[in-house]
Amino acid sequence: MGLLFFLRLFLIALLSGGAQHTHAWGTEGHYMVCKIAQSLLKENASKAVLDLLPKIAGGELGSVCSWADEIRYVYRWSYFLHFVNTPGVCDYNYSRDCHNPSGEKNMCAVGAINNFTAQLETYGDSSSDKYNLTESLMFLAHIVGDIHQPLHAGFLADLGGNRLRVWDEKMIQKAIIDLYANKTDVMRKAIQRNLTEGWLDVILEWETCTRSVACPDKYAAESVQLACDSAYKGVDQNSKLGDDYHSSRLPVVQKRIAQAGVRLAAVLNRIFDKSAGEKFSKIAVV
Repeated sequence: MGLLFFLRLFLIALLSGGAQHTHAWGTEGHYMVCKIAQSLLKENASKAVLDLLPKIAGGELGSVCSWADEIRYVYRWSYFLHFVNTPGVCDYNYSRDCHNPSGEKNMCAVGAINNFTAQLETYGDSSSDKYNLTESLMFLAHIVGDIHQPLHAGFLADLGGNRLRVWDEKMIQKAIIDLYANKTDVMRKAIQRNLTEGWLDVILEWETCTRSVACPDKYAAESVQLACDSAYKGVDQNSKLGDDYHSSRLPVVQKRIAQAGVRLAAVLNRIFDKSAGEKFSKIAVV
């Protein structure tokens, strides 16, 4: 990637620094999703990801996993790609829900995942020149994380989770401070250990996608149900959410971060390593 690309990234970060916005999992959560995913990549997928990452990433997908949040007020068209809303109901329907406020179809997290996976599938082909695959990778990595945050598939009146703020970075930051020695990687390693322990029997189901390389409709349907069953349950916009709320919802947060990491890896493996198959790889936690 050339110098102009890196200068653009730098300027974008400066321009967006003062913007007020929320992040689905915060910088820490998105970092954990991408760190988990990169540890599960097959050889060819790992090579492709390293090839596409900007040099400023230092070979770490996690270091640019929040890039899509940092530039969404510069790339204004991308703002609505971070979530999908339902009209206050506990089910998701693509034709009804995947559009921006102007009614433009496919402008939601589900449409974005479909679009960026299709772009990345051109990697190595002559048609790849039409796309900036580095940006496609960074968008995909981030939005897969977004769609697993229950309130980013919540109710339209809640603006993609932006009015019930605790489910964004605050939930994870509180856990890191209270339970994980104020270190993001301690929380990430605890979540990752469960991939070979508590969740091992369900990981193959998480990875499975028979429709295409990614199944974002499935991820969105899960999230809106969790929004109803967990995030919104027993609260309203004026509720003061205390320790009981945090402790009871934290397992949902941890599991969704794990699912997002596993699924992002599975998607990238299917795109870049056609022989990888669906089988989960046990990777040492580092």
